[in-house]
Amino acid sequence: MATAELESREWYVASYAPTGVPNSDHIKLRTLTLSIPDDHVAFQILYVSIDPYMRTQLSGLHDGLSLPQIPLGQVITAFGIGKVVRSKDTNFSEGELVMSRICPVAEFGVLPSNLLQKINHAHGVALPDYLSCLGMPGITAWVGIEKIGNAKAGSNVYISAAAGGVGIIAGQLAKVKGCRVVGSVGSDHKVKLLKEECGYDEAFNYRIETDYDAALTKYFPNGIDVYFDNVGGKMLEAVLNHVNHGARIALCGMISEYNKVWKEREGVRNLLNMVGKEVMMKGFMVGSYYNHFEEFVKEMEVHLKEGKIKSKHKIYNGIESFLESLTSLFSSSNVGKVILQVTP
Repeated sequence: MATAELESREWYVASYAPTGVPNSDHIKLRTLTLSIPDDHVAFQILYVSIDPYMRTQLSGLHDGLSLPQIPLGQVITAFGIGKVVRSKDTNFSEGELVMSRICPVAEFGVLPSNLLQKINHAHGVALPDYLSCLGMPGITAWVGIEKIGNAKAGSNVYISAAAGGVGIIAGQLAKVKGCRVVGSVGSDHKVKLLKEECGYDEAFNYRIETDYDAALTKYFPNGIDVYFDNVGGKMLEAVLNHVNHGARIALCGMISEYNKVWKEREGVRNLLNMVGKEVMMKGFMVGSYYNHFEEFVKEMEVHLKEGKIKSKHKIYNGIESFLESLTSLFSSSNVGKVILQVTP
């Protein structure tokens, strides 16, 4: 590009939302002009990953996730993919595809070159897969099943929020390992999807089977060996009544609690079950496992090429759709990974 400046629209934090789902009073769209300093790269943003953790950075609170709050007035960032349009670093050329963990939710981004990673776009792999199966949701699922859950052939594995961006991959990874897998979801359509397209042995609609203890008795007559928790609250408490000796619980997220201050969140009253059954429960932040990223990608690429893992994406189109895409995470309306396609 000939110009040294770019005009871009971006989403920024206007005010914090300590409770409830953020709305247009909290995050807003603005237009600004971006300059391109030396050793920086300007890129047109193609796709942005929409993830539940983003909600926790908009609360203005500091309550356990150890994620920094986005300062008021600053642009919201996420994992994203873009195409280089101007470079002031000789290692990056116009037209190359790049990815960043701190991509602005905007039409264009300008970042120091050391915060960008080139994408070697593999034949047969869709670009959104780099934000799902081969991106943060993929490695999150892999860490929970492989590194923390230590799932083995024959293990009874339970995945909550099983049709979400992480859960849908976690369950498929467990099936690849030869586990018996059951998932809980928020609609009958998702139950059908998990069983018919993703290989789950069983799935149930938690909005209909609202007695979680009874549901887990029904679907896990031989107990639970591995639980991948995306929900927390009452579901976690119910699971602790059904764990086997030596069970392993990977605490990935607690989406049922994100829109509440901590004093309003559901407590877990039966932690004593962990003592007698010697259960291991571990919370994790996937960033602590990025030293395993190459190992994960190598394994996941094989599963994708062999058709053992299927990706599911819910694509929202246009920069204007960011607020809609973010709030959709809390409505049970999506299947698979939520992605904002900024540029066609």
